[in-house]
Formats: sequence, structure tokens, C-alpha cells
Amino acid sequence: MITMQFDPPLVAILRGLQPEDAVAVGTCLFEAGFRLLEVPLNRSGAIEAIRVLTNIAPSDALVGGGTMLSRADVDAVYAAGGRMFIAPNCDREVIAHAVDRGMLAVPGVATPTEALAALAAGAHALKIFPAEVIGLAGLKAIRTILPPATKLWPVGGVTPELLASWTEAGATGFGIGSNLYTPGLEIAVIGQRARNFVSAWHAIQER
Repeated sequence: MITMQFDPPLVAILRGLQPEDAVAVGTCLFEAGFRLLEVPLNRSGAIEAIRVLTNIAPSDALVGGGTMLSRADVDAVYAAGGRMFIAPNCDREVIAHAVDRGMLAVPGVATPTEALAALAAGAHALKIFPAEVIGLAGLKAIRTILPPATKLWPVGGVTPELLASWTEAGATGFGIGSNLYTPGLEIAVIGQRARNFVSAWHAIQER
């Protein structure tokens, strides 16, 4: 059974993570407080990196794949131990397949039509992508036509300083990519960036 009780609900998007770096990067992020790690499949080594991360993940953490576009992608990530499905698009068949496999399903949406279709297919949360284009006003508008409990996670251009504004607009979590991780970045820098995001999230919750 997949739970939505992740604290903080921040997804580390580890595009380009190589298997040989997965232990150091994953350990750094887990120690900083991240509990959701995504390795996009459109770079080499992703499946093996997911397998490594699942082996070191704390019991309250979830590892999965990003840019998952097909049923085959879902099956490959599941076989590697991943239990989170994240996509940039809304494909109802693929979403339903991920849900059937017991994965946390977070498809990408940019319009009310896509958002409602994704929820109908069983999505647990919605990746608002690209967030920079949709903007705060766009998120507010989409929020008004969705069930109140819908989880909305903007992705794209998210920084610690912007978390509060997005949260006020209706965001309940975030996906964080290059502002957190890029291949070759020093572990100390990744750790500091991660702590900045976690601290910013907790500061919002304490208001």
C-alpha cells in the first residue's frame, strides 16, 4: 500500500545519475531529509542507479523513475525495486499500469483536462509541468476545478525562495531538478542545497 505521507514531499530529480555515484548522492540526500528520489530514464545508467538507491533507502523513503513513458518503463523500474512512477505526460494506460503494480503514480499535467484524466486513471499526485510556463496563476486556476485533496507538485525552476509562493497558490509538494542536482556536482554542494530546500519547506509548515 502506497502512502502519501512523505515529509517533506520533495522529489529529488537525479537526471544523469550514474550507478557508481548513486550511493554517495543518495546517502547525502537521505541524510539531508529527502525521502523521494527519482532517476529519469532518458539518460544511461538510470535503471541500475535506481537499483542501487533502493538498496540504501530508509524504510520511510521511496525511489522511482522519471520520464516513464510506457508500460515497459514501469515494468523495468519495478523490477529494479522502484516504487514511484513519474512522467512528464498524461498517458492513462501507463498511469493505470503503474497503479496496478502498486507504485506511487505522479504523471505530468499542464491543463485541467489532463489533470482530471490523470486522476481518473488513478494518479496519486499530479506533476505540474512545466511549472515555469504554467505559473502561479495557472496553478491557482487548475486547483479550483480539482478535488480539494488533490496533491499538486510543481516541477521546473523551483528554488527554496519560491516554495512559499507556490504553496500559497496551491502546491502541496515539489519536484526539484538542476537547482538541487547535476552530474559532477560536489557532494557537499548537493547536501547544502538539499538542506536549504528541506529547511524552506519546514519553515512554511511552521507558519
